[in-house]
Amino acid sequence: MTESSSPIRIGTAAWTLPKQHASLFPEEGSHLIRYAQRLNCVEINSSFHRPHRLKTWERWAATTPDDFRFAVKVPKTITHTAKLINTGALLQEFLDQVRGLGDKLGPLLVQLPPKLAFDEGIAHEFFTTLRELHTGATVFEPRHASWFAPAVDRLLRDFEIARVAADPPKGSTLAAKPGGWQGLRYYRLHGAPRTYYSDYSEEFLRQLAKDLRTSKVETWIIFDNTALGYATANALFLNELLANETAS
Repeated sequence: MTESSSPIRIGTAAWTLPKQHASLFPEEGSHLIRYAQRLNCVEINSSFHRPHRLKTWERWAATTPDDFRFAVKVPKTITHTAKLINTGALLQEFLDQVRGLGDKLGPLLVQLPPKLAFDEGIAHEFFTTLRELHTGATVFEPRHASWFAPAVDRLLRDFEIARVAADPPKGSTLAAKPGGWQGLRYYRLHGAPRTYYSDYSEEFLRQLAKDLRTSKVETWIIFDNTALGYATANALFLNELLANETAS
């Protein structure tokens, strides 16, 4: 896709190239180098489970095109273990690592455990700490029903944090639509009806492309239905639909 004032970024969760789709990418280079020749962003989930050395982040940035961007999932030590409480030191450690991406750092993804309910005091303190340490793009994926309320949306807007639009939605039907700050939209398509496994139909992808053409803000579409390799095919097809529309 061509870059615009309101770019659309399409990618997958991680850059593994499934064997059945490997021929759709250039033959030379690492999986990341080959992936980045066809898609303009990726979501890094490995950071959720373990830290990476600064040199690793720097290498990833150095081997991708100038307009490529990385979304990075915040560690589970912050979201699942600490449950957002007193996370300043953990956040700083994480941010010191991802700064290796430089200008290629896209949104930070904060995904909460399904049982973590909204607590205004904890949420406000976490967002305050986060914004003291990081002023860049941030997206939030809560999965408990208590987070889908007007008061929470106002809080997210105050801190300029976008709520993820997820498929299938978790916690509330409202999870299917973007929420919070409207200056950025971020879709996580996990696969439906079977999460991580299901393919998205051509009809679904064509409708999504139609909706994206009217986007007025930066929009990310991340396919997380990676278990059987469908994420790669879906991302490439959606990218092609939008590219053809731009060309015409």
